[in-house]
This record gives sequence, C-alpha cells and structure tokens, in this order.
Amino acid sequence: MNDRRAVLVALVFSLSSAASATKARVLGDDAEFFIREVESKLEDASLEANRAEWVQKTYVTDDTSEIAARANRRRDELAADDARRSRRFDLSRLTPTLARKITLLRRFPALFPPLDPKSAALLSRLIVDMEGEYGKGAYCPKASGAACLGIEGVTRVLATSRDPKELLAAWNGWAAVGRQMRPQFSQYVALANAGARDAGLADAGVPWRSTYDVPPEKIVLEVDRLWEEIRPLYVALHAYVRMRLRASYKSAPIAEKGLIPAHLLGNLWGQDWANLFPLVAPKDLDPGFDLTRTLSRRGVNGIEIVRSAERFFTSLGFPPLAKSFWERSMFERPVGREVICHASAHSIDGADDSRIKACLEPTAEMFQVAHHELGHVFYFNSYRSQSFLFKEGASDAFHEAVGDAIALSLTPGYLKKVGLLDEVPGPSKDIGLLLRQALSKVAFLPFGLLVDQWRWKVFSGAIRPENYNRSWWELKRKYQGVSPPTPRSEADFDPGAKYHVAANVPYLRYFMADLLQFQFHRALSRAAGCTEPLHRCSIYQSAEAGAKLRAMLALGASRPWTEALHQMTGEDRIDGAALREYFAPLEAWLEEQLRGEARGWE
Repeated sequence: MNDRRAVLVALVFSLSSAASATKARVLGDDAEFFIREVESKLEDASLEANRAEWVQKTYVTDDTSEIAARANRRRDELAADDARRSRRFDLSRLTPTLARKITLLRRFPALFPPLDPKSAALLSRLIVDMEGEYGKGAYCPKASGAACLGIEGVTRVLATSRDPKELLAAWNGWAAVGRQMRPQFSQYVALANAGARDAGLADAGVPWRSTYDVPPEKIVLEVDRLWEEIRPLYVALHAYVRMRLRASYKSAPIAEKGLIPAHLLGNLWGQDWANLFPLVAPKDLDPGFDLTRTLSRRGVNGIEIVRSAERFFTSLGFPPLAKSFWERSMFERPVGREVICHASAHSIDGADDSRIKACLEPTAEMFQVAHHELGHVFYFNSYRSQSFLFKEGASDAFHEAVGDAIALSLTPGYLKKVGLLDEVPGPSKDIGLLLRQALSKVAFLPFGLLVDQWRWKVFSGAIRPENYNRSWWELKRKYQGVSPPTPRSEADFDPGAKYHVAANVPYLRYFMADLLQFQFHRALSRAAGCTEPLHRCSIYQSAEAGAKLRAMLALGASRPWTEALHQMTGEDRIDGAALREYFAPLEAWLEEQLRGEARGWE
C-alpha cells in the first residue's frame, strides 16, 4: 500500500513538474514574442521622435515644436502602454536577458503620459514649448543701442565681467526667462503626476529614481551618503572662494561666514566657478598655460575642436566617426534661425546616424565640451549592435561620465603631444591646475544633486506651487551656500532659468557622473600603466585603456550598472574616494590657506 502511494505521489509530482515546466516555457515564449514586438515598434517610434526632436532643436519654430511634441507623445504613449502590459510577466520565471529587457521597458519612459489623450497631448506640448522658450530666451540691456543677448552672450558676461552691477543686471535678465514659464511648469507637473498615477506609480519622480537598479527610495539615501563623502572638500573650496571674493568685491560685501551671492560666481547657476580662477588664484598659482588663448590665437573653429576630440578616441582604438556625423552635426550657431545651443549628442537611428549639436567657440571649456559630447557618440556607436532596449548606457550617469573621464586626460602632457602646448609645466604648477579643475568639478557637486532634490519634492507634493521659488533657494542655501543676488518672490521661477528644468531632463545623472568620471579615470590610468599622481595621468594612445573602455561601452544596458562598473574598475559602487585622491594635493593646500578662516555658512 505504501509502495502504491509512493508511486502515485511520484506520478502526480512528475505531472505537476511537467505542467510547471510547460507553463514556464509558454510564459517564456510569450515574453520573447512580446519583447520582439515591443522593440520593433519602439525602434520605429523612436526614430521618428529623434528626427523630429533634432529638427525642433536646430530650427526652433512653432511648427517644429508641434511636430516634435506629436512624435514624442506617440513614442511615450507606446512605451507607457507596453510597460503597463509587461506587468503580467513574472520576472523570476524568465531568462536573465528577457527579465532585464522587461525591467528596462518598465522604466523606459522618463515621463509616463496620462491615459487621457487630450492630457497626454497637452503634456508633450508643454515640454517642447518650455524648451522652445528657453532656446529663444534673451536678456536685453537697458542701455541705449545695446543688443539683446542670448544664452551665450549672457554666459560671456557672467564669465568675464568684474563689475557687480553689470553681473547683477545680466543675472536678473536671464532669470526673467524662467519667470515666464512658471504657469506652464505647474501644468506640466500636474499632468506628469497624472500619467505616473495611471501607470501605478506614486508620482512622476519615481521613474527618475528607478534608473539605478536599486529601489527608488534607496537612491535618496545613496545620494546622501555620497554627498557626505565629498562635502568636506566642497566646504573648504567654498570657504576659500568666499575669502578671495570678499577681498575682491568691496562694493558687494560678503559676510565672513555668509552665503556667496549667486551673480558673483562666474556662472548663471553657480554650478561652475572656473571663470573665477583669475580672480581667486594667487599670482604664483599660474598653471603655466592658457588653452583658451592658444585656441583663439590659432583661429581654431568648432569643427577643428571636434576633430581633436575624435583623434583622442581613435588613439584608443575606436573607429573614426562616420561621414554622416560631419555632414549632419551642428558645430556652431547658424545664422538666420533660432536654435537651442545647449550642447547635446543624439543617436538618431541607433545604428550609423549619430550627431552632436553645439555652438562651439575656441575656449578651454568648449574644448572639454567637445570631448564630453563625443563620449556620448562613441558610446552610441559601441553598443549599436545590441537590441533596441539595450541601446543605452549602463545607467544615464555612465553616459555622462565617459566623455568627462576622457576630458580628465586632457593634461598638459597630452596638450604637448598634440601640439597645443610647447612645454609641460613642472609639478610646481599642479596646484593651479587642480584649483581650476576643482572650481569646475567640485563646485558642481551640490548643484548636481539639488536640482532633482527639488523636482522630486515638487512631484511628490512636498513642495507646493506657491513655494516653488522659495524652496529652490532653500536648497541652494543648504547645499551650495549660495544666496540670490536680489530679493526673490513667487512671481519668479528661477529653476526655469536652467535648461534641464525647462526641457524635462533628469539631472541626478550629472551628480553621479561627476563622481564616476574619477573612478573611470583612475581605472583607465592604471590600465595605461600611469605611475604619476592621478591628476597627471592621461590615457591618450593607450591600447590597454582603450580595450578596457571599449569592452564596458559595448555592454550598453545589457547588464546592471554595478556589473559594468566592476568590469571597468573592479569596484561595486560609486564613491568619492577617486575624486578625493585626484584633488588630494589641492585639499592639503586649501587647509593651509584657510588657517583661521571660517568655514560653512549661516
């Protein structure tokens, strides 16, 4: 009797296991068919949207904005619907590749459009309209006969003027560009949240925090951890710059332990202080060369700057850029039409058609911008053989970090090799170079995290529309130690004066990338066999570093970013150690300069 029972139990178990295996196989087959269909449709919709977006950004008109809005809406609605339909699949019962693709699909649209067609259409239109208003924005000085200034002109004033009144007028002039889009932004937030709720999400900030292969709530804690790691270096730099500005601007007094007025930082948003270098660096801290002067003196144009960047990548073993890149990119501001000059890279078809748009000028900053944007392009080209859902970076921060890591190799040694410098300055000039780098890289960090801190709270309702501007400045005070140069009210909308807010571009990627680039640079420098201090290493012409970089880029989004990071660096998480190592000589120097000087702000 026991034997018969055992046989029956075994038979039932066998049939059950077979049924489960059949069900799992059917589920897998169904998921595979579903993904093939989804990737085909999304690839077509993305091609249409990418082409429309390119035209809208390089020919800013009401018509191109409408065309782009329609194409973006079609793609986003399709992606949102596919993401919703994918919820029927149990990822634990799928192959790793299928599970990864469905995971990426579920967070594909950065913005889920509402199910209501009219609301979805309005949301798309609001985004392209705000971006268009930003692109057409201008500051018109009151002086008789003075020409109106677009973003490049205003940026130039903030970068070069040392007249507090002129700086204040330019800062206020550009801030007005944000003010006019405040009503649109409030509508956009409401509609974006409606779309998120239709997708079963709490608010529109959730998909932005879901791109890092950890639960969305954990990324907030991760950002706090990273900020605490690098905050001491920022506070020291802030104290040093405040001390030097206090000595330079007697007519615009700054308290010894006070906030720095935003218009005095050499940049519209206070995110990059490199333009202050001539003002805050002691005379004996001359870095030994001036790349901007060299480029200007030689009459280098935008295309030549991009050619230099291409040669860096080809020296690492990457193939040259396609002929179409040079024919279809925008390198300088065209005459006779409105464009969005904010530099960006675009993969149009996910295959051979990659481009950049920028209004390049012969400056050291633009030299770095060109390398940054080509970092995107060579990343696009490296993973173009992947299937559609894997044609992305391991995370959005990886995409931003690649070109910036290359830019860290634009050392004096590299510049001498390519004929842009006659002699390499000695180690005594290193502090000047590091201070200039820190004024850009370290100064950016708190701004890089506060933009999305603000937007997450806006989306969640923690920041209400009646407190948009006040909350923006509270975060800038908390993280940056920066104050508005004039009293602000809720009639103003200073977040809108930043392109990424107007254009619905998530921003945390830049904070993460600002740290990742140093981890990438350290790993690639080691692969290149560099034994000098990290800030003196360049991977130019290193086959070993190039092979390591190409292998990581070729993964695209096929593996979680932690695995891609480990492949490149041997490390499993982002941290601030490589950045602190890079700036260690400067940090020690700052400690000497700040003896007896107050730090922090009230």
